[in-house]
Amino acid sequence: MKKLTILGSTGSIGTSTLDVVRRNADSFQVFALVAGRNLERLVPQVIEFRPQVVTVESEEHLRELRGRLAEAGLPQSSQPELGFGRQGRIEAATAPEVDFVMSAIVGVAGLEATYEAVRRGKRIGLANKEVLVACGRLVMEASRAVGTELIPVDSEHNGVHQCLRAGQRSEVTRIILTASGGPFRETPKELLASVTPEQALKHPTWSMGKRITIDSATLMNKGFEVIEACWLFGMKPSEVEVVIHPQSSVHAMVEFRDGSVVAQISATDMRMPIQYALSWPERAAAPVPRLDWQQPRSWEFYPPDPERFPLLKLAYQAQEAGGSATCALNAADEVAVAAFLDGQIPFPAIAAIVEETLGGMPRREPRSVAEVLEIDREARRLAGQLAGAGAVARV
Repeated sequence: MKKLTILGSTGSIGTSTLDVVRRNADSFQVFALVAGRNLERLVPQVIEFRPQVVTVESEEHLRELRGRLAEAGLPQSSQPELGFGRQGRIEAATAPEVDFVMSAIVGVAGLEATYEAVRRGKRIGLANKEVLVACGRLVMEASRAVGTELIPVDSEHNGVHQCLRAGQRSEVTRIILTASGGPFRETPKELLASVTPEQALKHPTWSMGKRITIDSATLMNKGFEVIEACWLFGMKPSEVEVVIHPQSSVHAMVEFRDGSVVAQISATDMRMPIQYALSWPERAAAPVPRLDWQQPRSWEFYPPDPERFPLLKLAYQAQEAGGSATCALNAADEVAVAAFLDGQIPFPAIAAIVEETLGGMPRREPRSVAEVLEIDREARRLAGQLAGAGAVARV
């Protein structure tokens, strides 16, 4: 019986993880639920899964949670141990009882807890891009030092992980990540300035949170995945290729030195990679309907347009630059996406703000998670200033 801590239990990955647990109650048990402010979703999770530990964003949210659990029929004497904030997240992720940590908090809020779990040798299901985008070198050094297993949950990296079972890392020449292309893959570039947040949030394939959906529309999400792939699989940026694949059936491909290409194909449902990560190295029965190969289908693959998706190029450049560049890239993008969603800037200004932030941040090599978080704060401050100033004027 594996005991799990779920960082980000109320988000889309967290709720899908709990559904996999629900279907495999004889294999998995929830030890801790870590959430932010969404108590409406958290309270039913606590009632159903009865974790030993629950952590929320603040002391105020903790008091409210305690009251809501009592109202739901769970007296204080029967409530789990409750915590809040940074320390609560770290303790939930590093408790001795925990076998597996699902890292699914969006943004850098889950970085410290995930890093500490890595240092303590917990197996990690990595669904939080920011962990490796902002802090890849430190996390991978800690992982190698203690032998921690990082099992990717993103469908693309999870697909690569599965493909690599077909050969040795030394035989790999290239990794190919697929992208749906988002809702604007065929929109004329001159019309992008007029797109609305509502249009950008209509992802053609996946159901995801707001930021990751906008990142998919700009292909920044794929840029982050290139950075992650470099860290996870020991690749150079030039060895990771992105192709547009609107059908989203082929999640990733690995090319070996003899020219053979192995592809990972499955239903577009995040419960598939989540269950793979939880069950690895075994394979459990599919949690969703299998693909019907009796139905005719066609698949397209073509390169992304660098003029339409400038953020993808910036991601490659940031990974090549190394050091603090990818942390600044992530921070600037998060600020710019929030400004777009709030109606403060047009869609193309997201890329402009990210580019100017990268140009305005001095490059350095962070030596600790604390330094990474300071770089993150500096980049956010600069991006916030740019969101209302010159970067937008030049779009």
